[in-house]
Amino acid sequence: MKKILFFLFFCTILSAQKTETIDLSKSIRDRSNSVKTFTVIDQRPNKEIGSVMYHKDQVNIAFENSADKDLQDWFYKENKERGNKDFVLLLENIEIIEDKKEKSSIGKLKLTASTFIKKEDGYHFVYRKDTAATVSSRVTPYLAQSLSKKITLILADLIKNSYQKTPWEYGLPESELKDYAVVLKEKLNILKTDSLKDGIYKSYYSFFTHNPEPGFVIETNKKGVATRAVKGDEKISIGNCYAFVYNGVPYKIIPVGYVEIFRDEEGLFIEVKKEELFPENSSNVVFIGGGVAGLIGSIVGTIAVSAIDASAAKKRSAMAGTEVSLDHLTGHYILPENFGKTK
Repeated sequence: MKKILFFLFFCTILSAQKTETIDLSKSIRDRSNSVKTFTVIDQRPNKEIGSVMYHKDQVNIAFENSADKDLQDWFYKENKERGNKDFVLLLENIEIIEDKKEKSSIGKLKLTASTFIKKEDGYHFVYRKDTAATVSSRVTPYLAQSLSKKITLILADLIKNSYQKTPWEYGLPESELKDYAVVLKEKLNILKTDSLKDGIYKSYYSFFTHNPEPGFVIETNKKGVATRAVKGDEKISIGNCYAFVYNGVPYKIIPVGYVEIFRDEEGLFIEVKKEELFPENSSNVVFIGGGVAGLIGSIVGTIAVSAIDASAAKKRSAMAGTEVSLDHLTGHYILPENFGKTK
């Protein structure tokens, strides 16, 4: 009798657990046919992804076989022609939890993964995704399916973007991959030098490695706003750059102009308001020859002038800004929690 009851109980438990398999069907075609091999290194401390509830059933989100096999099969199925690059996808974390509310649930996904090109001297960093996503049962009852799709979309975006990016010049041994973010940070000249090189930096990588475009001199208009960089007959708009350094002071280009970049023991950061990074009506802000037009005279419009013009700087100093870090691996903003929300 006890055996029968145990069997029935075991069957009930199994029936209450279901699996949502991650559907790796989105295209990750390498249109330049540059990749020869595709390797996955799964260094996640926990290989289990997580689960959410659907009615009374627990639904686990999982790869069909294993992360490394499924992701490698995904690439080779999509890409029949080969190039000469040895591509490496490093999985650092994929985690799903469910936050149960009184009348609904929110599925929360955290995903961190990076790409490298393996060469004779080691692994060269290419790109990274360190992101989070949420899905509410108020929007869809199929939390597991939606979260599974988000995993696929994030990984596909990481892989496809990596095809076009230039690998970093620093090669890392495989033993340092687990700490690659720290190791690479220690190599960046912009975080160590006391004297910055004046000029324009067209990409985040050139900025963090402290390599301005050679020969360009920054020009300002009558209001003291940096407008462009000039080298002979060649002119580059400030608005087309990632950052620039003028009189030894670094500035980050943002949608409404530019702001000063600061440095502390953690890295680089800027002080901005949400509407400066994400203006609701960006059509009112345009760069004309690298200068800012459309908002000059308003509080936001003084941003571009603030670093050079003393009166504008005083006006903007009264604005409540928030520290936003610059990710040394991607150049992206690392937004603090509740960024831009009022209490």
